[in-house]
Amino acid sequence: MSELLPRIIGMALRPVQVNIKAVDARAVGRFWAEALGWHAYSPGATTYVGPGGGLVWPHPTAVGIDVVPVPERKTTKNRVHLDLATTSAAHQAELIARLEALGATRADVGQGKVPWTVLADPEGNEFCVLEPREIYRDTRPIAAVVVDCADPRAMARFWDEALDWTLHEVSDDHASLRSAAGVGPYLEFLRTPDVKTVPDRVHLDLLPHPGDDKAAEVARLRALGATGLDIGQGDVPWTCLTDPEGHEFCVLAPTV
Repeated sequence: MSELLPRIIGMALRPVQVNIKAVDARAVGRFWAEALGWHAYSPGATTYVGPGGGLVWPHPTAVGIDVVPVPERKTTKNRVHLDLATTSAAHQAELIARLEALGATRADVGQGKVPWTVLADPEGNEFCVLEPREIYRDTRPIAAVVVDCADPRAMARFWDEALDWTLHEVSDDHASLRSAAGVGPYLEFLRTPDVKTVPDRVHLDLLPHPGDDKAAEVARLRALGATGLDIGQGDVPWTCLTDPEGHEFCVLAPTV
């Protein structure tokens, strides 16, 4: 249903991790591992959080979390956040209590009286613990990666072409995509009045499929409306871009 360019057969990217910047990456990684019931792995400077059973990357059914150390502290509300799924009212209450015991704090982002609870991790990154919803019954712990935006329809057009995921819903206020296999979290775009003022502290990392050409994928994304981004990353194997509304994301080097 895209109004942009026809997808080139065999070319599309998959979200493999949510990248979170943190002053204390290991502590934030440990928090998210405990929060999700996953494991934290620190093979290098970053801390990767994924399902247990040993480090599997990219994971075939989950979108992991990669916590990256930075010197700057968070200064404003994030425009990308996680929604966590629950299976019952009791589960929601138990999860909130457990998260607060782990160091999460209540957050007020102007949500008013809603059935979900807004929390923040130990460095202030907002996330939501949702009330039980049928649509998220099989997502496992992360229900959705939610992106604040001005135009969900336009974002859906771009991201539907960028990814190998399936578009599920599009309206003036909300759009969602999910893995074509129907596993893992949704990627959702939510209309908000917020204006982007600082670099995103949370962003998606995308990965080409084995054998695909990263440079060709980056060129395809630029043709769809992505813009190159120089954040002083220097000579690295990934490419930093922004989507049509300025949200940063990275295209990683493909696995062999």
